Amino acid sequence: MQQELFALSPPHPPVRIDEPDPSGYLPIYRVQLIRDTAIPTPRPQFRQSHDVADLLWQFLSEVDREHFVVILVDRKNRLIGIHTVSVGSLTASVVHPREVFKVAILSNAAAILCGHNHPSGDPQPSGEDCSLTRRLVQAGAILGIDVLDHVIIGDGAADYYSFADHGRLQTDKGEHHD
Repeated sequence: MQQELFALSPPHPPVRIDEPDPSGYLPIYRVQLIRDTAIPTPRPQFRQSHDVADLLWQFLSEVDREHFVVILVDRKNRLIGIHTVSVGSLTASVVHPREVFKVAILSNAAAILCGHNHPSGDPQPSGEDCSLTRRLVQAGAILGIDVLDHVIIGDGAADYYSFADHGRLQTDKGEHHD
């Protein structure tokens, strides 16, 4: 009798990941953070924006398009890792806070340092850079992950702009988060 019940069951069609499973089973997912490679860093802990600019220059000096990266740090500001969030065009890179903080959450980072390059060579922030920085600071405040700085590099490691150095890491309420 039991064999007959199973024989009468229709075969289970494949289910897409983004659709609910019609059989009533809930898929179980595993999320992993995978270390890709490593780059040398002159110091294990950053104390100034030029330290961030030096690392960004080392990591991004050979790229021809805009790259947005997040540098992950622990509660003592020791470096955990660096992750490329977005690769854009010559003039822009689409960045969403969800993608910036995903790797920070997975790596148990206490704080992040954001950075990107301007292939034009001019490190001055655009209106979009300022807006994104405000959104990242706000999202970080909600998540409990501080945004310590957002550094934009230009033609060389000495040519950079730091939102923290210019007092521009604040929420809409005017609170500074540095």
